[in-house]
Amino acid sequence: MIQLGIRFHDTKEAPFEERLQNVKEQGFSCIHMALSKVPGFTADPMALTPGYAMYIKNALSHAEVDMAVLGCYLNLAHPDPVKLKEIQEKYYAHLRFASILGCGMVGTETGAPNESYSYDKEACHSKEALDIFVENLKPVVECAEKFGVILAIEPVYRHIVYDGKRARQVLDRIGSPNLKIIFDPVNLIWTDNYEQRMEVIDEAIELLDKDIAMIHLKDCVLEPDKVKSVGCGFGEMDYTNIIKFALEKKPFIQATLEDTKPETAVQSREVIESYFLRCSS
Repeated sequence: MIQLGIRFHDTKEAPFEERLQNVKEQGFSCIHMALSKVPGFTADPMALTPGYAMYIKNALSHAEVDMAVLGCYLNLAHPDPVKLKEIQEKYYAHLRFASILGCGMVGTETGAPNESYSYDKEACHSKEALDIFVENLKPVVECAEKFGVILAIEPVYRHIVYDGKRARQVLDRIGSPNLKIIFDPVNLIWTDNYEQRMEVIDEAIELLDKDIAMIHLKDCVLEPDKVKSVGCGFGEMDYTNIIKFALEKKPFIQATLEDTKPETAVQSREVIESYFLRCSS
């Protein structure tokens, strides 16, 4: 069994409690939420009090919806030491908040070695960038250990940790049971490797299997200068190997859909559920 959820800011905008009820009514059991993307909410570390966490926790409980991931997608390879310290402090605050909230993990991507968080293949994929990221990640993981919270990194081709091999290096170099992987297959794909996408995804599953703690599911379409992300069922992805892996190795893992639209989210959920049936038989 896989527990299917949805990225909260992809759902129809409504008051928070009503929005959670809509998530449940559309057949989802969990959410991936970034506080800064919820109207009326804030991700300011000063505001992340126990009371704020308990309000969200109680609303989730009332709606019978879990928080799979609390998102904190900031650049841990920022070159300005003052900005970097501010960013790390935001991670510490999110980890503390997550420990009270009772969510599965704090999720993050892996940055770029520039102020704009922009893709520069030579810079992002360099050994120097990886070393910077690992060094800046270490104190954040130590904080996660203190609060008993999982910090999960999400490999993305256009960022520093761009494939399964690179992610394995980070996990091994940090060596913490509190550092895990959010596995988003589409994020490993770009124009450079689109034709080999299934090999790329299968390699990542093989290398990262024991450390995959959560899955993101979306679809993709190749365009002349990019890979466009779309909701499940609206692109060219084959989820067979991903779903087989999850069903066989990760019972009850949470998997949230991304890039859905409110009017097509149920359709995307049904696409993934159809794979459950095929892969279970």
